[in-house]
Amino acid sequence: MKIAERGTLLGKANAQIWVREIRKLTDSGHQTSIVCTEYSSEIHSLAIQMFSRWCQENFFRYMLQHYGLDALAGYGTEPADETKPIVNPEYRKLGSQIKSKAGKLGRQRNKFAEIILSDVPDEKEKAVYNERKSKLVEEIDLLKEDLSRLKTTKKETLKHITLNDLPEEQRFSLIVPRQKAFVDTIKMIAYRAEIAMASVLNKVISHPDDARSLLRSIGTQEADIIPDEDAGTLTVRLHHLTNRMSDNAVKELTHLRTHHL
Repeated sequence: MKIAERGTLLGKANAQIWVREIRKLTDSGHQTSIVCTEYSSEIHSLAIQMFSRWCQENFFRYMLQHYGLDALAGYGTEPADETKPIVNPEYRKLGSQIKSKAGKLGRQRNKFAEIILSDVPDEKEKAVYNERKSKLVEEIDLLKEDLSRLKTTKKETLKHITLNDLPEEQRFSLIVPRQKAFVDTIKMIAYRAEIAMASVLNKVISHPDDARSLLRSIGTQEADIIPDEDAGTLTVRLHHLTNRMSDNAVKELTHLRTHHL
């Protein structure tokens, strides 16, 4: 990784703190930064640890979307601690709205800046210019008012509340932790296996999402499972998939995996 580091002083005069800012430069020229207060570790070690968290976040997002991360952990529940602080759903909702509104405001400001006159504009061009600029100014002012209102509301909203403070319909119970941990372990092993197979399929399928989609299709496809106790093998015989391209990709996957084994 191409990384660099600098110290930054954050906070107001009476409550300041030095932080480490580590920036990573991608091949496209984009920079991504992480900020921490861990001063003893070497920069490369910190960068690896922090940026590897993206893999974990991708895992949980993918598993929630395609595998129902919590849905199969069982029916057993236990009461949650009603005095434990949790993030206020209203506070989180306001934060999401502020982010969305700020993005729209930024895009409208960019549009405003991109509208320029030619070196020698005629009357028609001036009229169109004034009309588009005035319309954008009106939209920008409305967005600024909405953004200011949302920020004020967020400041007045508690960030953390207790479970007992939630409305009755929003309260929840916890899945029995030991059973959930066991099932989550199985799912994580399955996810890592899927990553390994996807890396093989990517050699014959150009788009990574298509490889993932094909693997999910295989997982839900009917198949023959043939155990051979004497040979110590388990053979999985797949039926034909939806098209020849998918069949050929699976043949390549099977060939490569057998070769590696």
